[in-house]
Amino acid sequence: MGLRSRYWQLVKIDAAGRRQIQEITPAKAFFLDMFPTATVNDDLPDVEINKKLLQLSQNIPADRCLLAERCLLCFISWQIEQVCLQLEAKFGTVHGFKCVDLLLCVLDDDGKLKPVGDYQSFSRQILQSFDPEKSNLTTWTNTRVKQNHRLNQFLLECGVYLVSDWAILNDTKPKQLQRIFTEFYSFTAGEILQAQQLLESYHDIYRTARLEQRGKKREDSLEQPPKRRGGKCTIPTIQQLQAIATLLQSKIGQNLSSEIVMAQLQKLAEQLRQYRIHVRGGSLLAESLDVVAGDGYGEGIAGYTNTTEVVNDGDEQTEFLQLYRSQFMASLQQALAIVTQRRVEQLQRKKGDKAKKFLFALQLFHCQNLSMTEIAAKVGLRAQDAVTRFLKLKDFRADVRQELLIMLCNSVMELAKNYSHPDSLQTLEGKIQLALNEQINHVIEAAEIQAQTAKTLTPETSIFNQRLCCYLDDIIN
Repeated sequence: MGLRSRYWQLVKIDAAGRRQIQEITPAKAFFLDMFPTATVNDDLPDVEINKKLLQLSQNIPADRCLLAERCLLCFISWQIEQVCLQLEAKFGTVHGFKCVDLLLCVLDDDGKLKPVGDYQSFSRQILQSFDPEKSNLTTWTNTRVKQNHRLNQFLLECGVYLVSDWAILNDTKPKQLQRIFTEFYSFTAGEILQAQQLLESYHDIYRTARLEQRGKKREDSLEQPPKRRGGKCTIPTIQQLQAIATLLQSKIGQNLSSEIVMAQLQKLAEQLRQYRIHVRGGSLLAESLDVVAGDGYGEGIAGYTNTTEVVNDGDEQTEFLQLYRSQFMASLQQALAIVTQRRVEQLQRKKGDKAKKFLFALQLFHCQNLSMTEIAAKVGLRAQDAVTRFLKLKDFRADVRQELLIMLCNSVMELAKNYSHPDSLQTLEGKIQLALNEQINHVIEAAEIQAQTAKTLTPETSIFNQRLCCYLDDIIN
């Protein structure tokens, strides 16, 4: 009954700013009266419970209506905390904040059945704006928390801007880019032109695809308009990256791989992100260019001397490291996307909703730090061993490793050609493969260690998990 207690236990912040759990006895009695099998049967999904409680909050006598509402508000408080825990895992270590710092911005529910005066707590705002026909309560809470003004203002002060790279690139105009790069970064005319050409190519391919997707959604559901204009900007597909590379080649006369285009787009987005943080009064990052932010597996790229020995010293080495850092992170995210999508397509060919359950279970394990036993209850599998066989995490990591190695060997060799003498390239290729093997092993080993660590210990999030959670957030929420 542990998970069911979220409907009568409230996560709140006490007067001293500490996390506290408050049990609301009338809400517990009401919930167990409405769901009498909750103590012995945990199979009923939260979506169904939320739907019934929402109906009860609108159709029964006032006193019981308030109790149904209170159960939902308790549930929302736990979902708010989950979002804050995820934000801490992604950004907290690098940007210096804890989950409780975020909870102070969004947890203001006093636990009473009726609101005092005209003030509406943030949890009540979430509940009152919730439409069960358009979303589920967990997803809606996630969205509203990430849109909360106080939370975003705090994150900005820490140097975090909660907008995806692809949304930043999508709504930045080439003329804006020229002004930012001239006035804020003082880049040369040549550097600005290259950035504009990259952004324009991205717009031509990515925006066209989004418009086509929006048109298809309208055709598929004429009576249900899109929930919001354009929808979330998700990571570009491999086909889109290849199309951007082809278009960019026609402008600059240089043949680029999709991995290099991905790395350049992410670098451009990060520069625009830092500008937006600055103009909104936030703190800019002040870290070494040679360190992968929040790597979670040991040293930064500069620590892997095998990769830096194969290029020249000085400014070229620094430039190579910057490009390599972006390349590694972009390739890791792309490898995760490929392997995840391949597994989803395999499961879609089977009966039932196994593909959807796989994505949900993957997110619960890697992003919400749940145990296999807890996941089994949430996705409707028999027990812990069934979840282990279903996810096949060891095979999943091995597939990601193989995809990542192939991508990086090709793309890093292309990068290295610009920094090394042609006569040394044959020797260089062997050195690069050895160095990449070593670094990829560090990433996979860190992910394995985190997977095997007791969930109660909340280990530091590995870079593998961080990137996987970013991808899953994009395709699930």
